[in-house]
Amino acid sequence: MKSTELLKRAADVLRNESSGILSLIDRLDDNFVRAVELLRDCAGKVVVTGVGKSGHICAKIAATLASTGTPAFFLHSGEALHGDIGMVMQGDVIVAVSNSGETDEILKLLPHFKTHQLTLIVITGNPESTLAQAGEAVLNVRVKEEACPLGLAPTTSTAAALAMGDALAVVLLAEKGFQEADFAVRHPGGILGRRLLLRVEDLMHRGKELPLVEQETAIKDALFEISEKRLGLTGIIDDQGNLVGMITDGDLRRGLQAHGNGIFSKKAMEVMTLKPHTIAKEALASEALTRMEANMPRPITSLFVLEQESNKPIGVIHLHDILKAGI
Repeated sequence: MKSTELLKRAADVLRNESSGILSLIDRLDDNFVRAVELLRDCAGKVVVTGVGKSGHICAKIAATLASTGTPAFFLHSGEALHGDIGMVMQGDVIVAVSNSGETDEILKLLPHFKTHQLTLIVITGNPESTLAQAGEAVLNVRVKEEACPLGLAPTTSTAAALAMGDALAVVLLAEKGFQEADFAVRHPGGILGRRLLLRVEDLMHRGKELPLVEQETAIKDALFEISEKRLGLTGIIDDQGNLVGMITDGDLRRGLQAHGNGIFSKKAMEVMTLKPHTIAKEALASEALTRMEANMPRPITSLFVLEQESNKPIGVIHLHDILKAGI
């Protein structure tokens, strides 16, 4: 097969599937509204069940719901018949996905759903099916044809079911007032989670790691403090422990250029930069990064952290700490 033919067939698949998904728009009705209401008011968990390719779609729908504020899990219909149905409790809402609506494994679960008074939402390509007749809300995801040229492999039908699941999850997300911070709590290992959860106090250097010298400290000793703490700077404090300035590697280089070896006869207070940039320990680490970047073209690489309502330093956060954390 020539490359042009390969690309044409790929385009046909995408065109077929996108057309199938778009056709769902005209079928959005009170059933969709009812499904959202049932999921919103669910007192337990949402149980998404199916088998085969539909089962894979179910797993994705359940994962999307769970990550956007609706507790959910995937239950393989076949395994449910052999004990896993024990995971389903009264108060749960069932979302059953079957293109034919006649999937034997799901139909065998209907008596259990009825006995335990479980609410059933059906996603199917056959709204006249046995499964659809048992549903309290039925979402019609029928497609004209599969993208598979043999008409056998579930392709457009599974894409449509997945899209409908996404529509449910996103509408439900908005209905519940789900926010970025809520998403972050459910994704602590992701970039967004780190950006919205990690705070300055989680990353800052403190205690013995905090580079500090007094105003009267000789530059030589200040240099030793900078070298020992390996943050490229040291804070300067007064007799009451308040932060009054800082000395960076850059300050020392500029001092050497201006004074030569004479700089080593000076005290820290004579070389320090006044009013160093600071941040609260409760601030997000992402905010610290924003402040550092905002000082272009001379970016700041560190911020001192002060005690609440005082000028006493309790930590310092460095650019490398933020980047290392993956923010």
